[in-house]
Amino acid sequence: MTETDAALRTLAHNVRAARTRAGLSLDELGRRAKVSKGALVALEKAQGNPNFATLVRLADALGVSVSALMEGRTEGRVRVVTADTMMPLWTGEQGGEARLMLTTSGPAPVEVWRWQLRPGEECPSHPHQAGVVETVSVTSGRMTLVVDGAEHSVEAGQTAAFDGDSPHAYRGVGTETCHLIMTVHLPPGPASPA
Repeated sequence: MTETDAALRTLAHNVRAARTRAGLSLDELGRRAKVSKGALVALEKAQGNPNFATLVRLADALGVSVSALMEGRTEGRVRVVTADTMMPLWTGEQGGEARLMLTTSGPAPVEVWRWQLRPGEECPSHPHQAGVVETVSVTSGRMTLVVDGAEHSVEAGQTAAFDGDSPHAYRGVGTETCHLIMTVHLPPGPASPA
């Protein structure tokens, strides 16, 4: 079995389990995530090939992190993740990419992403659920962060934070590749039963 096949099987299992826990039918999840029922059926059979935007919409509709859909079982108290072992979840037309490194555990998880944006490359994102906060910390190069139509320049050594519940996009600018670390702070999940 290839790494891609294993990743699709893990994704299929996690989506089905999260949908079942949430008590959602395929039709209802499809409506909430704006994904066709056929695509969901294929995905839950490990036959789909969802893009980055679809994964984000599914995670938002299920109230979980993207990595909760992608990761297998964790082992041990400390996780060390190497970027090259994580498959890119977004690849730009000029070779940029976004890799979800990990998601912290606990009542308010945080996703940690590594991004590369080539000059002129843009990745739009739909609004996330209320309570999601994103930060982008540029380690080299420059980018333009677009939030609700307003453009903000973020350069090496700078960090920007914003509420993720409005349309936003990330754009590489200048002449060199922009490298950044993004964190996505998810709102606390429902309280566990006592």
